[in-house]
Amino acid sequence: MAFKGNLALGLYIHLPWCKRKCPYCDFNSHQANSIPQDDYVEALLHDLEQDLALIWGRNISSIFIGGGTPSLFSGNAIDKLFSGLRALLNFNPGIEITIESNPGSADSEHFRSYRECGINRLSIGVQSFNNEKLSALGRVHDSDQAVEAIKCARQAGFDNINIDLMYGLPAQTVSQAVDDVQQAIDLKVEHISHYQLTVEANTIFHHQPPEALPDDELSWQQQYQCQNLLAVAGYRQYEISAYSQQGRRCRHNLNYWQFGDYLGIGAGAHGKITLAGENRVIRRIRQRQPEAYLRNQGHDSVINERSLNHADLIFEFMLNSLRLSDGFESRTFLENTGLSLSQVLPTLQLASEKGLIQYDAVRIRPTELGFRFLNDLQAMFLDHKLSKNQPFFMSDR
Repeated sequence: MAFKGNLALGLYIHLPWCKRKCPYCDFNSHQANSIPQDDYVEALLHDLEQDLALIWGRNISSIFIGGGTPSLFSGNAIDKLFSGLRALLNFNPGIEITIESNPGSADSEHFRSYRECGINRLSIGVQSFNNEKLSALGRVHDSDQAVEAIKCARQAGFDNINIDLMYGLPAQTVSQAVDDVQQAIDLKVEHISHYQLTVEANTIFHHQPPEALPDDELSWQQQYQCQNLLAVAGYRQYEISAYSQQGRRCRHNLNYWQFGDYLGIGAGAHGKITLAGENRVIRRIRQRQPEAYLRNQGHDSVINERSLNHADLIFEFMLNSLRLSDGFESRTFLENTGLSLSQVLPTLQLASEKGLIQYDAVRIRPTELGFRFLNDLQAMFLDHKLSKNQPFFMSDR
């Protein structure tokens, strides 16, 4: 295989603590009354030091601090973190740096401190502006706090704000879903992540399902009406659940979806790195439990590392790239997987016959039908097997 050697490189930093675990959340988050912030920052920087040999000579194009609720960390702790990051890494000019926040977990002072550290994008977990729905979701904030958080962020100097909104909530009507999106539009946020509530394994909702969840048809009507409203308001859907104003796409998440590289540091963080000189792509996973992660400080926290095989590369590339409304350019499949696109041609042809994608010599993209039934489209590549009659690689051009 032959990989492109200059893929974009992001950095994901996981801060795993929350005030309270939400009943729908399957992320690696843990309720805590107190957080060992200084110790955890030291562990993060040690993680990064262990990974530097993997990315020698490469610049960081984006940073995303996720959780958990990262805004539970003080401005001083985040400043210490970024002092260490800048000592170890080269940042691209104009780097995008995002931190997640929940309403009620941060105030104007926190937000100003984050801006002073160089963070220039804020993602706020609103989920809904309807207090009844917020209560059903187990959120610790109300609608007024959500609006106040956005106002505080503006006052602190943030001019690039995302808010997360859910639809398909218990007993939610189409008009209620639309009202949530309209309020986000009225607040003039630059980016909206709009996604359906799903009941995941290992969550409270999985063991105690909420009542009156909308069926598939009602959820589709909510999605359809909200999509139309966002389009009229000037928000372009560039990914299955992401809508942005002109020039405000999330560069960090876009790098994931384009199958770019990223380091992952922190408890339970995942990373994906292309080792072009070795013609392989590796995925690394770190110790998940915060207490064990901190006890491991001074040692390598990676608990699993594996090289992706051909079937992995094909499926993971398609899993991500087909989430994009514009799909992907044909050449990027070779550059990011080291494989010839001819190896998936039969599957592409079948997907085209089903009306799920359209493709030519330049670009492959999902159709409107493919976007609606994205899981079915992605699954077509899950069991893809390489043909014995196809070449395993093509040289760079």
